[in-house]
Amino acid sequence: MNAASVSWYGRRLRQMTTREVVWRVTDQARHQAWRRRQVRPGQVPPDPVHLGQVPPGLVPAAPPRLPPGLAATVPAGAARALRMAADEILDGRWTVLGVARPDIARPDWFLDPLSGRHAPGDRYAFAVNTRSEEETGNIKQVWELSRHHHLTVVAAAWWLTGDDRYAGMVGEQLRSWWDANPFLSGVHWTSGIELGIRLIAWTWIRRLLDGWPGAEDLFDRNPVFHRQLHWHQEYLDHFVSRGSSANNHVVAEAAGQLTASCAFPWFDESDRWRRASAVLLEDQLERNTFPSGVNRELASEYHCLVAELGLVAAVEAAASGHPLGLQTGVRLCRMVDAAAALVDVRLGGPRQGDGDDGHTLVVDGPETDRWASLLTLGAAVMSPLPWWPTPPGADVRSIVLAGLLRSAPGAAPAGNAPGATGEGVAAVDGRPARALMGAALEAPTGRPDQRPWHFPDAGITILRTTVGAPGDQPEIWCRCDGGPHGYLTIAAHGHADALAIEVRHGGTEVFADPGTYCYHGEAKWRSYFRSTLAHNTIELGGRDQSISGGPFLWVETAETEELAAAPGRWSAEHDGYRSLTPPAVHRRTVELDAASRQLTVTDRVVCDRRHPARMAWHLGPSVDAEFPADGPLRLCWPGGSATVELPGVLRWSLHRGETDPIAGWYSQSFGQKQPAVTLIGTGVLGSADGEVMTVVSFSG
Repeated sequence: MNAASVSWYGRRLRQMTTREVVWRVTDQARHQAWRRRQVRPGQVPPDPVHLGQVPPGLVPAAPPRLPPGLAATVPAGAARALRMAADEILDGRWTVLGVARPDIARPDWFLDPLSGRHAPGDRYAFAVNTRSEEETGNIKQVWELSRHHHLTVVAAAWWLTGDDRYAGMVGEQLRSWWDANPFLSGVHWTSGIELGIRLIAWTWIRRLLDGWPGAEDLFDRNPVFHRQLHWHQEYLDHFVSRGSSANNHVVAEAAGQLTASCAFPWFDESDRWRRASAVLLEDQLERNTFPSGVNRELASEYHCLVAELGLVAAVEAAASGHPLGLQTGVRLCRMVDAAAALVDVRLGGPRQGDGDDGHTLVVDGPETDRWASLLTLGAAVMSPLPWWPTPPGADVRSIVLAGLLRSAPGAAPAGNAPGATGEGVAAVDGRPARALMGAALEAPTGRPDQRPWHFPDAGITILRTTVGAPGDQPEIWCRCDGGPHGYLTIAAHGHADALAIEVRHGGTEVFADPGTYCYHGEAKWRSYFRSTLAHNTIELGGRDQSISGGPFLWVETAETEELAAAPGRWSAEHDGYRSLTPPAVHRRTVELDAASRQLTVTDRVVCDRRHPARMAWHLGPSVDAEFPADGPLRLCWPGGSATVELPGVLRWSLHRGETDPIAGWYSQSFGQKQPAVTLIGTGVLGSADGEVMTVVSFSG
């Protein structure tokens, strides 16, 4: 272990409670004890797993089936997009986390396509250092393909078409993966979230291939699958993410365990696994979610992921006759309600914090929009509220999940969801979470009767102009960040973005959050995209507001306090610069005047002495900027324009696609980045400078 690793472990240890330290020591002891249980590739496997809940001589039952004729209700556009995606996979053309995978037709399960390295496939799993790029390559790239999302796409294409080419590829690749990844061998046994999501994929592959002549031999009669299924669930039963790591990972672990134990209740332990994972999932959904419905990690994409995990597992539990509790149904409703409240006029969600394009169940083409799809799913399995923006037409995922829910014991009759448009959208009629949670909510108890704009527990405020009547001007949407840095002591997926804002015009990003880009392998880029300078806020003293101790570790975080929040006006401050000499407080007020279509950002640095300061405004990728010889900055984009009066006390410069130092970049999705304009104002700020103002005037 090198000095850097020792230093990281020291910082990480300081963020743990005594209880967590004890648990981790126990976990490490179990890792050592289980070494003898490793099955190496090519090794003669142990005796077949005992299917204690399957009567002797009978084939294990398949998971609850989709209703007959459901495939015919998929809208033509969604069906076409799915077939095109599946055909690309068959033809060896597919992109994973922004990187082409020409081996997709016959995957190399251990390849990192970025570095060309191969992660260990035969080493004992708990001896693999997934933080070392030298050892594993870019671990996200290696792991992602083994979530088997591409195989759920291909299986869904078989369900739609009956074309056996699709089913044949799925069978070939699953057998390949099972043979290459026996118990505790290699990198794919190192992270519980990967096992949980993989179990959900296998459940749905089996369901979507129901009726294919080879399905029973691939799954139900296959001792290799029986072993893998049991191994995955046994692993998740013993190695649960806890303490400062109990974020979206533990939700995925519990959701995968619950899904598999409900769908394949074949083993002596199945009932116990189902009960334990249901309790864990319900507890962690509560812990990971603010009462308002916003995810506590305050990383917008993880809000979607956790909501999807909860919904998919809850539908599976209901379909098996073991629905989750009523309060979990209410919580899932609030999570989707929060998403409906946060999106802009084009159903684009916030871009706060980390995002790694993580999904729960992928059965649609790659162009499917993340937030719109979540709202479509919500409309299909619960009652959308009158103020929800209208989701787009049904996609395959919403149809299959709603169809499975309709088959659940005690499900209400299905009908078209209020507010949902598009052929084929089905829902539990008018009773949110009735079949989903096993009890009727005759009225939307605890759900907001108007569209929320302020989430005080999460520190999120949305300022927006009203859109709805014909002839209305494009929506101005502004997200203001006045909340906690993140979740738990390490706040793994938070960014140093206190008081940052995002601004959009008609759904076009004007002042954008640049995104995430990467987690592993490119330390300079990871540091930049998490930094204060990479957000629309102020850096003081040449340092971030919060202090990083590693790529998923913060050792000192800014505390933010909202001072005022009202429609059209928000104010907050943070103490992230309390360690400067002398300490400083950054205070910001944002006002949106709908009548004049003007956004005013007023900043004040409260400090007895001036500190070096940099203010950043990151423009969206479709926005061009021009500094005229005199007058304000001019911005233009397809469908709109604005002028920006920048604080004169700072010296302003434009940056685009620079690498030394890094400046002027935007990451639309994980693994991808592109040059974009960033405005940086440099100077000194303190109390003596009073208020400095940025005024954005929109034309139309």
